[in-house]
Amino acid sequence: MSALTIARSGAQVVLIDENDQPGGQLCKQIHKFFGSKDHRAGVRGYRIATELLEDCAAAGVEILTDTVVFSIQDCTLGLAHRDDCFYLKAQAIILATGASENPLAFPGSTLPGVMGAGAAQTFVNLHRVLPGRRVLMVGGGNVGLIVSYQLLQAGAQVVGVVEALPRLSGYQVHAAKIKRAGVPIWTGHTVLEANGDQEVQEVTVAAVDDHFQPLPGSERTLAVDTICLAVGLTPLAELAWQAGCRFFYQSALGGQVPLHSVNMESTVPHIYVAGDMAGVEEASTALEEGTIAGLAAATAMGCSVPQAELEAAQERLASLRRGPFGDLRQRAKSELIKRWTDCHPGE
Repeated sequence: MSALTIARSGAQVVLIDENDQPGGQLCKQIHKFFGSKDHRAGVRGYRIATELLEDCAAAGVEILTDTVVFSIQDCTLGLAHRDDCFYLKAQAIILATGASENPLAFPGSTLPGVMGAGAAQTFVNLHRVLPGRRVLMVGGGNVGLIVSYQLLQAGAQVVGVVEALPRLSGYQVHAAKIKRAGVPIWTGHTVLEANGDQEVQEVTVAAVDDHFQPLPGSERTLAVDTICLAVGLTPLAELAWQAGCRFFYQSALGGQVPLHSVNMESTVPHIYVAGDMAGVEEASTALEEGTIAGLAAATAMGCSVPQAELEAAQERLASLRRGPFGDLRQRAKSELIKRWTDCHPGE
């Protein structure tokens, strides 16, 4: 989104992705977005990715795939493409490197068959391979609920969803879909252990008390060949660390997050951040942050950007963080922006 926004402002843009196709998480999101028309309600994620790539091509964005950024210093990127290494100097850099899945340690967690929910989603939606036939999902956030439904659509049996908290953190609309399909959801439960000869064959779960300690006598053992972990994401911010950006820990946003302004500029001049690496949220917020970062970077490079366009993007972003699901993230973001402002008195 940032690349498209800057290119439409008249600047020359290079989009770099280590994968063979840009688009990130959108490429494997087969579900329809909901919300407002401004946020592409009713459009499937992979179609949004396709549209953005087509628009980037039409706007003249140069796209480098299979290319890894291995260094960043003074707005110069070190790049590796197959057997070649080279450097690229830019007036502005936008980092939108996403997030990685969190692990969960329990006896048997290293057995083949234990994987991140995002990995299972990649198997099913990108490579059209079913990772297992009988799946336990661990984590009742939106990722766990959505991937559970997509595994059902692909032909797997989801034997249950386990959530350690007393209530689900994902949207009820997603939970209702898998409940209607007969999938039990056990809140206040955790995984005790997984067992199997060379691979996962069964898993034992149990209820937990208010201190997340297992309650004796509540154990149940389930025959499974796959355990999917949807227990949170951590921002992939290594390049921002390397560039010298300042960070602050915000658990609501996934951990250590680079400080940034309301326009997504980091504490290092001319380096902007957007999406999950700037704080784990949802796809719609990542798209809006990308737009804001692109508009701000284009302005800094001397392009003519209507102030109203930037303000409209900021208002759309603010609307996504209203209500019970967005309020905590809004407060966390406000703290990041306040700390960025403290680093830049007078701005």
